[in-house]
Amino acid sequence: MKIIIAGAGDIGFHLADLLSIENQDITLIDTDKEVLNFAETHLDIFSIRGDASSVEVLERAEVHKARLFIAVTTSEQTNLLASIIAKKMGAKQTIARVNKSEYIRQNGKIINFKELGIDTLISPPFLAAKEISRLIRRNQLTDVFEFENGRLSLIGLAIDEKARIADKAVMAVAENNPNCVFRPIAILRDEETIIPRGNTMLRKNDHVYFIAENKDINSIVKMTGNQRISIKRIMILGDTGLALQTASLLQNDYQVTLISKDAALCNRFAELLPNALIIKADTSNMSILKEEGLEQTDAFLALTNNPETNIITSLMAKKLGVPKTIALVDNRDYTHISQNIGIDTLINKKLIAANNIFRFVRKGKIEAVTSLNGVDAEVIEFVIQKKSKLTKCPIRDLNFPRKALIGGIIRGHKSIIPLGETTLKEKDKVIILAMPEAIPRIEEMFR
Repeated sequence: MKIIIAGAGDIGFHLADLLSIENQDITLIDTDKEVLNFAETHLDIFSIRGDASSVEVLERAEVHKARLFIAVTTSEQTNLLASIIAKKMGAKQTIARVNKSEYIRQNGKIINFKELGIDTLISPPFLAAKEISRLIRRNQLTDVFEFENGRLSLIGLAIDEKARIADKAVMAVAENNPNCVFRPIAILRDEETIIPRGNTMLRKNDHVYFIAENKDINSIVKMTGNQRISIKRIMILGDTGLALQTASLLQNDYQVTLISKDAALCNRFAELLPNALIIKADTSNMSILKEEGLEQTDAFLALTNNPETNIITSLMAKKLGVPKTIALVDNRDYTHISQNIGIDTLINKKLIAANNIFRFVRKGKIEAVTSLNGVDAEVIEFVIQKKSKLTKCPIRDLNFPRKALIGGIIRGHKSIIPLGETTLKEKDKVIILAMPEAIPRIEEMFR
């Protein structure tokens, strides 16, 4: 598949890295020669130096052959214009990165971007802010991803040392909890990813990812020894767009304090966040943070542009007894240590944006793609096509790869946690966890 990525910054490079691993035909466009040289040295891609909104540059990139054109430069205007031009020049599908969430919320109401030639708008800060909001509202969880507006949810939880399911096999846990329907789909043990089977033992401090209906989430939380936190007061660090959008989503339901070291931004935030307290202070000074009420805070969100500051302040907040901590990071390597260093959740905007874009790359009809912190696997939601061979026999007879499993099925308004005798049907939405080596086989099965 020919894919053109405009913008070799954090998100563009990250996408090119992920896609080049999968042997996609990648062209990367940017105005920065050094950035492109670095990308060409480290990735299997072709690069073009120039303005992505230039017709001449897009012609050199052979945009008319592109199956997918992704504009993720730091300029919103460039992304929108480049996507419109790329579509007019023959690109099959276009995706534009924007920072203003209003474009996404208003799409079709005032301006129909699809009519202009932009198939999909992606706002990394908005996507990350929504994920943080879900984690605050489901505060026992370290990860939460909803399928079909919550018909099924993918949740992450650490098994407490006193949990009643510790040192028990998955099958035994299910038999002992017949009124709670769930499926563990991945276990992160230290840095090892385990796909659980019926005889897999659950251990203390395992980080387990479950598929379940919303009505059963509280029961799973109790099984794992976690307790719901009563969150009233939230402290947010940062002068980023993510900090602003997160505070905007939370300010009406919680007592939100947002701390920024930039005076001008504090004034702007105060205008945009009437129900939040805005304080100008050094976000890396723990003494100041304590003076502003850190020790009385129920949730601490470190969302500055400095990942080291975010991690250190979150660890200090945890040490001071803050129940819920979330830190923004920009390095994929950090996600592999998130469950071991003491921070509840690490948020990576690049990964969140990539997950939303990846479903346009995968083969087969795909509704959603997500990844899990530290887990070497993808979670993909496929749709069963008409006359699919997968509907001919029960799941146990499908010759499914050992490095993958079916976690859940959404059939119309019904949610199903499948058993071996379950048979898939046309239009089923099937949630699958697959390790990298199993993905090609899974894609082939669901084409």
